[in-house]
Amino acid sequence: MIRQELAREKGIVVSLRTVERAVAPLRRELVAQARATVRFETRPGEQMQIDFGVRRIEIGGVATVVFLFVATLGFSRRLHVRAYGHEKQDSWFDGLESAFRAFGGVAEEVLLDNARALILHHDVASREVVLHPRLHAFARHWGFRVQACAPYRARTKGKDERGVGYVKRNAIAGRFFATWAELEAHLEAWTRDIADQRCHGTTGEAPIERYRREEVQALKPLAGIPPFTTARDLVRRVGTYCAVEVDGNAYSAPWRLIGERVRVVEAGTVRVLYAGREVAIHADLKGRHSSTGGLAQKIALHHQRYPRRRDRVGGRSRGVAQPRTGRKRSEGRRFGSGRPSGTGVFGNGGCGGRI
Repeated sequence: MIRQELAREKGIVVSLRTVERAVAPLRRELVAQARATVRFETRPGEQMQIDFGVRRIEIGGVATVVFLFVATLGFSRRLHVRAYGHEKQDSWFDGLESAFRAFGGVAEEVLLDNARALILHHDVASREVVLHPRLHAFARHWGFRVQACAPYRARTKGKDERGVGYVKRNAIAGRFFATWAELEAHLEAWTRDIADQRCHGTTGEAPIERYRREEVQALKPLAGIPPFTTARDLVRRVGTYCAVEVDGNAYSAPWRLIGERVRVVEAGTVRVLYAGREVAIHADLKGRHSSTGGLAQKIALHHQRYPRRRDRVGGRSRGVAQPRTGRKRSEGRRFGSGRPSGTGVFGNGGCGGRI
């Protein structure tokens, strides 16, 4: 376009390369203006920044996708790190409460990303922000303001962005762990012995010293504030492997419920309910692709004990049919009717869980 205007208005004919060389200084100036940032410092206890980082970590010999929650106090640059198997709303809330406990108080403001689990809408032009109702309730419960960073401008919370990168490069890179609990213990020790004690490049002090001297007393105390209770109420179908799946993990359920819809309540523990009655309860599994203990062995044991028996669910027959006897179904007892005395949908036997 510039070449066409030069030829039409000035009668000058130049090559494309000549135009590119001429405008190169202007392009560099525009890029520099866009990148220019004024460092925003906060007073003690004023702000905490939070974000998630994703890293593939070898746990128990399996490459596992781990979501690392990182919280950074704006004044002292002190970090708090937790590992989760997903980045859902419950993980954000649990990470925040864990950070409050680790820091011994609540900052006046929490700066966060525009995650769909937290922010329903953020208008780029007007900067109007619509919070998720549960985040609004969570913030009121703990007494802090929510500040969402500008869309498509992650450097708004640059302190935490650099903190996430620091965790990936220093705490995680090149390491593998036998269990999820070992990973969590490593992150706690690393935060205490490395991250808290290092000399920060911007402040020139160790974060723990700056925190103890000026920030800890500026945080809102936690005394008398109970946890913000969160519970998920789900509906799942019991699979043929005698389990229900929640967040990629398998929780065992009675084999007689195979194919049935059950209610799953997750609040610290995972409870499986059928017809209003609790049929199994398990500890909440960490990470993904895990299962409750002994599930595979119990399935194998079931097939050994009942090699030719048809599973019955709610009066309907399921599974592999018994061999034909040569007589009509109308002769004798109806095929598949009745069940042994003392058994039922919640009878003895099954694939695990507390029945």
